[in-house]
Amino acid sequence: MRLVGVSQRVDFLSNRSEYRDGLDQRLIAFIKLSGFLPVPVPNKLILSSDRDKRKKELLNWVKDLALSAFVLSGGNDISDNKERDDNENWLLDYAEDKKLPVLGICRGMQILGVRNGGLLKSIDHHSNSLHEIKGKISGSVNSFHKFSFEQLPNDFNLLAKAKDGCIEAIEHKKMPWEGWMWHPERFEKFRKSDVERLKYIFKVVA
Repeated sequence: MRLVGVSQRVDFLSNRSEYRDGLDQRLIAFIKLSGFLPVPVPNKLILSSDRDKRKKELLNWVKDLALSAFVLSGGNDISDNKERDDNENWLLDYAEDKKLPVLGICRGMQILGVRNGGLLKSIDHHSNSLHEIKGKISGSVNSFHKFSFEQLPNDFNLLAKAKDGCIEAIEHKKMPWEGWMWHPERFEKFRKSDVERLKYIFKVVA
């Protein structure tokens, strides 16, 4: 079974003065159900402010585990935590160099787009709601985001839009990378369409 690296959110516990990495257990279950072994990626492998050392340590860790794909998870806004921003961009550097598949979920899709010149704008009507999307991917999706792209990021094709024009899914023109603004793990029952789509991105027969 292929190992898939999964980026983690960062939460600060003020009563303990502690920064913690975290993942929704449902996301782990979703990836496992799709036929992969999820491996949470630590945001800090060494206690150092030296970015070059941190990047080297992370990429050596990825190589040692022979991770074959990545899921960039949701949670946190971009720039909330510099270590997480760095980690996800370094994972994408590695994925691009090795031509590895990536799925970006919500914030993960935003990282994919911003990395390729996409500009985010604030929106106030997509948080905690269900809405319809249309395009190569269509149907009803959940929505928890408060940012959207002003226009399609460079080097990406549009997969789906909401009725109000907000970009809801994208695919890279050359790399096996996709971004979804919805959270597949937050449906009461995992949707077959999301499972099959993840298998498609990661090149596994559904």
